[in-house]
Amino acid sequence: VKNKITITNDKGRLSKEEIEKMVKDAEKYKAEDEEVKKKVEAKNTLENYAYNMRNTIKDEKIGANLSAADKQKIEKAVNETIEWLDRNQLAEVEEFEDKLKELEGLCNPIIAKMYQGGAGADGPKGGDMPGAGYGQAGN
Repeated sequence: VKNKITITNDKGRLSKEEIEKMVKDAEKYKAEDEEVKKKVEAKNTLENYAYNMRNTIKDEKIGANLSAADKQKIEKAVNETIEWLDRNQLAEVEEFEDKLKELEGLCNPIIAKMYQGGAGADGPKGGDMPGAGYGQAGN
């Protein structure tokens, strides 16, 4: 979606300098808006992944295939991530991305191991894994 700002000078009230300043301001705010959008997207990606993992381990069908230790590891990491999000609402994009990589680094091997070992012919395939695809978009 591309928004275009048009500033017209119908009645000769704006000088050329004023129009140029308005255009520059619009460009400046566009860049700031892009930064805010990236932050919100990075925060939402991390938040969605954390809650998805929480729901995954609470799901009886999936959670039953996890060892108590693995379930506890994921639960602890998810809770720490959610607490971090609550304390760091204004973090930078890189901080949200680093937290996501950290959480994925802990959760993905456990979930993958569970699907490789515990899932039979009816089990989900790799692309169906909870959280599959998180963190890949937008780079």
